Amino acid sequence: MLSAGYHLGWEVLQLPLYTVWQSDVSTIVLAVAHCTAGDLLIAVGTYALAAVVARTWQWPMRRSTAGIASAMVAGVTYTAFSEWFNVSVRGSWDYAEAMPTIAGIGVSPLLQWVLVPLVVLCTFRFATNERFSL
Repeated sequence: MLSAGYHLGWEVLQLPLYTVWQSDVSTIVLAVAHCTAGDLLIAVGTYALAAVVARTWQWPMRRSTAGIASAMVAGVTYTAFSEWFNVSVRGSWDYAEAMPTIAGIGVSPLLQWVLVPLVVLCTFRFATNERFSL
């Protein structure tokens, strides 16, 4: 899946924004693997939702605007809930002081679900030499 590499890269780059950054290497590697696997599950779910909204599994080729908009909204919404639940309710992880927040939710993971899907779609469209369609 094209998005795997982009999500892995994002997870590595945002590590200093989480307290796990101060852990031992094996804990950091496990956290990155866990989070990237979660990102891939979210990506599959948002792709499927986008297919329903766009009314085609080929939405990146046929209805890219409707597909990407719904995928981004779904990704940001799920991530906002997950970050809130795991930080504020479960205490599964915590933000470092460097993490900018909005209403207690980290900005970096929210941006991930705006920027990474756009980059994936643009990469895909460029690689297939397709124009964007509404």
